[in-house]
Amino acid sequence: MKNLKAVLFDLDGTLIDSEYFHFECWNELLGDYGVQLEYRDWLKNYAGIQLPLNAKNLLSKYSIDASLADVVKRREALTLERLKTKDVGLMPHALEIIEFLHERELLLAIVTSSPREDVTAIFDRNGLSKYFTLIITRTDVVQNKPDPEGYLKCCAMLGLKQEECIVYEDTVNGIKAAKAAGIRCIAVQSNLEVHPSLSIADELFLDLRAAKIALLAAGV
Repeated sequence: MKNLKAVLFDLDGTLIDSEYFHFECWNELLGDYGVQLEYRDWLKNYAGIQLPLNAKNLLSKYSIDASLADVVKRREALTLERLKTKDVGLMPHALEIIEFLHERELLLAIVTSSPREDVTAIFDRNGLSKYFTLIITRTDVVQNKPDPEGYLKCCAMLGLKQEECIVYEDTVNGIKAAKAAGIRCIAVQSNLEVHPSLSIADELFLDLRAAKIALLAAGV
């Protein structure tokens, strides 16, 4: 990794422990329709998938009589409201690897399927923004993950070639986006059940500390 100049991170589930937060938000909204998800079902079928598609799938699966546009709008408003009042914790060893990379003067960027308003609210509360040179959100692209647009745009805005970057992701869609963009992708996922589906990544680790140790071994 001698030519490494930038590290691009997914946000939800990779750097911030937000999956349970999003699960709770969905259940708060779905409660109005007499529906409640189980967390295991959320992780298996909905985590890492963009909001409009999740909303469409949930309306269909549970035969909910509601407008897709209205549900998406309500879900976005609820998420932003909760993010302003509730802390979303970091994933284990997230700050450790961020500081490690920052100390080595590597450029750090976020490429996330969350809207910019959500990312701003999260960073306002956890103080991570000072480490990142660039943030690409769902608001900034036409096509979301698994489309590579976000990662390609990030590299272009950083003025770097794909081979000068690596990506950290935690879901299949995120890995597909990074690989389609031609960027080396490292998966970090503590849930062993989904590891087989993440095998398309270049490397796979249980947590960010293990990922950091691998970087040290590679001479970063």
